[in-house]
Amino acid sequence: MNPNSRHGISSDPLPVSSNDWAVVYAGFIIMLLCFFIVLCSYSVTDISKMALAAKSFSTAVSVFTGGQRFESGEVALPVAPDMVSVDSELAGIYSNVQVVTSSLGMENEIKVSISEKGLILQLSDKILFEAGQADILPESRRLIEHLGTIIANHPSYSLRIAGHTDNSPIRTIRYPSNWELSTSRAVNVARYLLDKRIIAADRLLAAGFGEYKPLFPNDTPENRAKNRRVELLFFRNEIKKVVQ
Repeated sequence: MNPNSRHGISSDPLPVSSNDWAVVYAGFIIMLLCFFIVLCSYSVTDISKMALAAKSFSTAVSVFTGGQRFESGEVALPVAPDMVSVDSELAGIYSNVQVVTSSLGMENEIKVSISEKGLILQLSDKILFEAGQADILPESRRLIEHLGTIIANHPSYSLRIAGHTDNSPIRTIRYPSNWELSTSRAVNVARYLLDKRIIAADRLLAAGFGEYKPLFPNDTPENRAKNRRVELLFFRNEIKKVVQ
């Protein structure tokens, strides 16, 4: 007999419930349920907000370790129609872009993606320019007009035009480096939209990055071709300072 039993005190350890794991598991499930209820309660205006929410959640609870990765900086994600609210303004822009590219037979030439800043269109340089030149091809002007009109019809959005090249050096009187070439290409697209009075000047940005923001290593002709591009970023006016 335990000597402490005479005083009504037992030194034996309390029995451990075999169901403690279920309590922890239930708590985790409830946390997941609350997270998705919060997501569903919002009218998601674009996929970038969903991506940022998932990024924040994955950082907090260390889930999704085997799934999609969320990197810092400007993350580009493929667009899927079911990932953007059908009632959102961004979904309307995306739908209009699809109609334009399809009607012009360029749906396979233009890559559409989403970053935390907005909707990105990547246009191969061969669609818009001759090799090593910045003058817009006549057959490409209709495409620029249509894309510019889409943004013009959404006053809460602006357009940033960014020129990119591969790392093959260019040294001409007109373009001493890839920086001048990429900048001239972006400026010429912006100038064309201004000359046609499609978009107001205060809703346009133009920038040239030369070879310094490649999508792929410049180690094959195919990769170099992918790096030679013009990117159109459709972004909300309230984040203009971030985009600049």
